[in-house]
Amino acid sequence: MNGADNLQQEQAPAKRGELIAVCSAKGGIGRTVLAVNLAVALSKNNIQIALLDGDFQFGDVSLAMDLQPTFTIKDVAESMDAMDKHTAASYLIRHSSGVKVMAAPERPEQADLLAAPALGTVCDLLLAQHDYVLVDTEVGLKESTLLFVEKADQIFILTTLEMAAIKNTRLMLETLEALGLRHKVQLVVNRATMDSVIKATDVPDIVGIEHPYYVPNDFAIVAQSLNIGVPFVQNHGKTDIAKSIFKMAEQLISRREISLFKPKQPSFLNSLFHRTKGSTT
Repeated sequence: MNGADNLQQEQAPAKRGELIAVCSAKGGIGRTVLAVNLAVALSKNNIQIALLDGDFQFGDVSLAMDLQPTFTIKDVAESMDAMDKHTAASYLIRHSSGVKVMAAPERPEQADLLAAPALGTVCDLLLAQHDYVLVDTEVGLKESTLLFVEKADQIFILTTLEMAAIKNTRLMLETLEALGLRHKVQLVVNRATMDSVIKATDVPDIVGIEHPYYVPNDFAIVAQSLNIGVPFVQNHGKTDIAKSIFKMAEQLISRREISLFKPKQPSFLNSLFHRTKGSTT
């Protein structure tokens, strides 16, 4: 490689993936299940996916993927002075799907050791080496979650057809609007086929968000998935619930490809050739 190649590499813009923050205003409505299965569904498209367990007190990503991490984000934060994107990669644990996981701390009290600047740096390091970084956040809008949603390219907010979930979701959306972040929001109506006096198609009007994703209710599949630590998009790919996640992944990738597409400008010589050719015919 010559000096010109080195200079070209130095001048090339740094690669940056997309950050997706998976959030909810109420616990127990499927946030971790969505984050894990969407990450695995995205990885099937031969792209680099990282999943950060952002529930630093009671994160369940490792459990949901049957992983026994050697390192956690606490270890990364403690070594931040010597951290770069290559060093950060050594703290990730690889799932059989190819998804690389940054695990939550082992103990709830260790969450207090994670300062906001370190979390922001971790996100940047992961984004430098992955096409998508998904963050399974804590419930609500705690300080760490606010950091993630501010850095996010897209914010996936889960709700269900339960009245409490819808009420809290609406309050969360109002808060994000006040913060100038609502334009990033994508609503996900989970358990959309469950029995309820509220219909899934009524939710967009109630909370004021159009074109949500709908994920059907399948308690048996989800419970089994969590109990054995195998994301259902891996071993139940033909079920309706898995198909809804695959559809979500396809739309995300299509949107990213459109945003990255820039028509190549014809070179001066190419333009001159076509102009000359056109004048001689």
